[in-house]
Amino acid sequence: MVQEKGTISIHTENIFPIIKKFLYSDNEIFLRELVSNAVDATQKVKRLAALGQMNGDLGDLTIKVEFDKEARTISITDKGIGMTAEEVKKYINQIAFSGATEFMEKFKEASDANEIIGRFGLGFYSAFMVADKVEIQTVSYQEGATPARWVCDGSTEFEISEGSRTERGTEVILYLNAESEEFLEKHRLQSILDKYAKFLPVPIQFGTKTETNEDGVDEKGAPKYSTTDVPNIINNTNPVWTKQPTELMDEDYLNFYRELYPMSEDPLFWIHLNVDYPFNLTGVLYFPKLKNDFEIQRNKIKLFSRQVFITDEVKDIVPEFLMLLHGVIDSPDIPLNVSRSFLQADSNVKKINNYITRKVADKLHELFKKDRKSYEEKWEDIGLFVKYGALSEEKFFEKAKDFVLLTNTSKEHFTLEEYKIRVKDFQTDKNDSTVYLYTVDAERQDGYISSANKKGYDVLVMNSPIDNHFMQHLEMKLEKVSFKRVDADVLDKIIQKEDAAGHKLTEEETTRIKEVFDKAIANPSMKVEVESLSDEEMPVTITMEEWMRRMKDMAKMGGGGMQFHGAFPDHYKVSINGNHSLVQRILTTEGEMQTALARQAFDLALLSQGMLKGADLTAFVERSVQTMSSQ
Repeated sequence: MVQEKGTISIHTENIFPIIKKFLYSDNEIFLRELVSNAVDATQKVKRLAALGQMNGDLGDLTIKVEFDKEARTISITDKGIGMTAEEVKKYINQIAFSGATEFMEKFKEASDANEIIGRFGLGFYSAFMVADKVEIQTVSYQEGATPARWVCDGSTEFEISEGSRTERGTEVILYLNAESEEFLEKHRLQSILDKYAKFLPVPIQFGTKTETNEDGVDEKGAPKYSTTDVPNIINNTNPVWTKQPTELMDEDYLNFYRELYPMSEDPLFWIHLNVDYPFNLTGVLYFPKLKNDFEIQRNKIKLFSRQVFITDEVKDIVPEFLMLLHGVIDSPDIPLNVSRSFLQADSNVKKINNYITRKVADKLHELFKKDRKSYEEKWEDIGLFVKYGALSEEKFFEKAKDFVLLTNTSKEHFTLEEYKIRVKDFQTDKNDSTVYLYTVDAERQDGYISSANKKGYDVLVMNSPIDNHFMQHLEMKLEKVSFKRVDADVLDKIIQKEDAAGHKLTEEETTRIKEVFDKAIANPSMKVEVESLSDEEMPVTITMEEWMRRMKDMAKMGGGGMQFHGAFPDHYKVSINGNHSLVQRILTTEGEMQTALARQAFDLALLSQGMLKGADLTAFVERSVQTMSSQ
């Protein structure tokens, strides 16, 4: 072959400084691009052999990634389809854009290196992000092909000559620049390969190349390595998502999960995705044990394209609520160098989104119908996820309403329809609205729950981070249903059956007892009202209206447009039971003892809500001791 020199066809401007400047922050993807090219070349030669269009044995198709610290090189070698000199000129020299000026114009719209590479065909040229010089040694699979060598130093000039490679395939050698020495560290390269190449379909061998003669090979033509750093295969070429579910046991899925997330607890269950129309998609989604702080659960789904890792930011491919799942999605319909704008606009992505939502809903429904007891046992772990989905995705809610569960203080589980039937006869008020009582802390609100149970009422536990929103959602979806916290008011007011009967106190006594408690409490945020309650109820009950509590809770979560959550004022209602004997006694007591008794009754109510703290708690204890001592 005659040596040939030329200029890369990007017209008059040098594109490489632009590549280095604008892609530098993502410079590690050079290795993904070059290894992916090697995989493509290997897959093509396998295809040709399968079609009978290639002579000779395929041989060992392992791709080698080697680095030489002394020579400051990284090489990626495959035994794939290879190239002739003409093909090198065609595929390597003709960049898929016309010049640096046009590139700069188009770059303004691009948000990251993936988008730039994907849009402008820069996969191979990403090598110049880290290299001063790139060399290609290649031999085509075609019989009698002459080896070709291509060299470029990062300018627009290149050189093609006869190469020294003796076997089919391609070796790309990067001579690293001074700024990229980090990529000569084994752990750095290993971390990139672990990220992008862990599940590639062709074996990847990684190690240190130690040159011991002129061309760094032994007498059989194989690269020589130091005895302390023998290269090893670093990828799993057949991960579970590439297999049929019938080939797999539960332990296979669990082992793969442990491979993906070494420090995590085993998942509850999983879904194997496998569809080839109207788009191609495979994958496995796992349901982890969710903690209440679900922010830390996100970005655990990994997106692949033909087993090449793309990203773990998949929110445009999977619905928001499915971000709580873990696992893998692989679709060749999504390009390797995917951009956010592509994901948002592509019709296949939208179909994938809908398909995954449906598959997840179907799986949950199947589990519920097949083994309800097991499903209920998992509810504490998956409830947050199901409620989040029901809140955020209308199509999911339509399916989830059959398997979303409500749990009461007795730890009994009910579907929405079952619970409506359970409480309708007892908890429907005079306006024909059914009231679902709930608690956020059954231990702290035990007194209120006990009072409700005595009346034959049921109390739900609603204590997940999104239950406030979930209850509001159900109030919109369920006809004539409202949620009221069990301490939102006295029970006869929460579920008002009929107009309340009067209490035993006269009008004058009512005014006087109100004045006594106003003086004893001395707090403008506590509104005192005298109520007609059963004489078995507490003498004093402290409540906060449902709407007020929800506003406060949403403000704390930063929802509902609230900007003042730290300063939102507390307003409570203090219900004095006009029929209780202690209230009668306070009325007949005078002076300081009257105030002390009123304060004591109020502090008991505070104590039952966990609201008595600090100096007030100390004063209550001391007063209690004095009262008992004086009896």
